[in-house]
Amino acid sequence: MKKVLVVLCLLFTAILWSDELPKIQYENLKFGERETLEIMTWNIQNFPKSEHTVEYVTKIIRAIDPDVIGLQEIESDSAFSVLLNDLQKMDAVSNWNGYRADTNEWELNLAYLYKDSVINADSIYQIYPSDEKYHQPFPRKPLLMEFTYSDAKYYLINNHLKAMPGAKNIKRRRAASKLLDEYIDSNLPKENVIIIGDLNDQLTDIENENSFNVFLEQNSEYKFTDMHIAADSTANWSYPYWKYRGHIDHILVSNELFDELENASVKTIVIDEFMDGGEDSRYKYITDHRPVSIKFDFMKQN
Repeated sequence: MKKVLVVLCLLFTAILWSDELPKIQYENLKFGERETLEIMTWNIQNFPKSEHTVEYVTKIIRAIDPDVIGLQEIESDSAFSVLLNDLQKMDAVSNWNGYRADTNEWELNLAYLYKDSVINADSIYQIYPSDEKYHQPFPRKPLLMEFTYSDAKYYLINNHLKAMPGAKNIKRRRAASKLLDEYIDSNLPKENVIIIGDLNDQLTDIENENSFNVFLEQNSEYKFTDMHIAADSTANWSYPYWKYRGHIDHILVSNELFDELENASVKTIVIDEFMDGGEDSRYKYITDHRPVSIKFDFMKQN
């Protein structure tokens, strides 16, 4: 009888253990600092992917501590509202605010989260809004945020370009890149411009397969701040899965910000390295992408 009880206790313990959510060492995700400006891009796949996603994402954002976040694949408006509300409760001092677009037919919308205590979001709007004319290059309309930080104006353009390999999809991404370049040339020729997002392709592809030639060929006008990550096969890439493994989430700046890059740092935030169950757990409960963030230290520049 005692043996039976022991076996039952072990089985009950195993059941409880199997239902326990994976833990994250949140303290190891820290990136933001009080004196710097952090901008992050993160595709949170089909947000929310699980019933625990909102809680995880709230705590991850709080731990990383960026000031502005461009998000992709924000499927649920109600879950986005809960996320924003939870951030406000957890970090009231930062006065978190947010905006989610609502025009994607599959509800895979772009969004922003940002600290009102750090930046002033002057305006948020979509560019190339016509589905009839621009759906091919932009399955999700680019979302532009004009914001002011420390008396300087910035233009942040959040994107989620066409996914998957193949000539047709490369052509669509190339067309999107060309239109973004044309928009900057026509509307923001001397402004501080930052393009972020899930751009769904690698920077290091050969020329006839590269989606971003228009930017790479104008190296006096643009710079991919995460090129050192993309060019290193041993680095922490933003999409780590074997079949399509690559660094596909990027941060591009215009030449008005080149000097600031001397005191900037860019990092892929490897959540799975500090999460029980690693990549499998992150994929199951949160998303398939890792966030990529840049830190500007304008005080050093001055």
